[in-house]
Amino acid sequence: MIVTLIIVCEAGFWVLLAAGLAVRYLLRMPRTGLALLLCEPLLEAALLAVTALDLRNGADPDWTHGLAALYLGYTAGHGHRTVKWLDGHAAHRFDGRPPVRPPRYGLARARHEGAVWLGTLIAAAVATGLLRLAMWYVDDPARTGPLESWEQVAWRAAVIHGLIALTYLVWPKRPPEPPRGAGTGATGRDEAATGDRAGSYLSPPGTQSTSPTSLFAVRARMKSRSDRRLR
Repeated sequence: MIVTLIIVCEAGFWVLLAAGLAVRYLLRMPRTGLALLLCEPLLEAALLAVTALDLRNGADPDWTHGLAALYLGYTAGHGHRTVKWLDGHAAHRFDGRPPVRPPRYGLARARHEGAVWLGTLIAAAVATGLLRLAMWYVDDPARTGPLESWEQVAWRAAVIHGLIALTYLVWPKRPPEPPRGAGTGATGRDEAATGDRAGSYLSPPGTQSTSPTSLFAVRARMKSRSDRRLR
């Protein structure tokens, strides 16, 4: 029954998410869409309640209860990020907003991966808390072995994810280099324009100068005129 309820909660999560986004952007009813999105935690609350009642009725803790704890932890750590990511894509697709893209290179990518790993860390902590609560509730070490094994699974996944996220900090991904020669023509034109402007600034008023060398020609003409006058 617990596994069936987990499947129902997962399907309900995506159904509510799709319905909330459709009402929010297609029907242009943002408050109603937000209300549908806020109903999603009720699914996790129902799963938690059913799991607790199952243990209360004397059911032996098994892998289904551990899986329920991990599912609730994952929802707590990554559910908000998933909703925000899909909301950004829906806003881009139906509302014309800029697309939501995570950084791809350098320290910005490392920080992004670290934030995602923090969600996994929260998921492991929440799952551990629920598993510990269930073990305390059962109060029988001989029956809580499966719950302890799921606790190890949660932290093993957090450690592996943390090592993967750390690689983006130790070996940051670099952006691709521009092709060789790109921008040379533009640079040459900018330099030539700078030279032309410098020549026009240096020339006397009334002269038609387009380069710095025209200054020397103007000086030579002025010198020749003064020499003729002296003669």
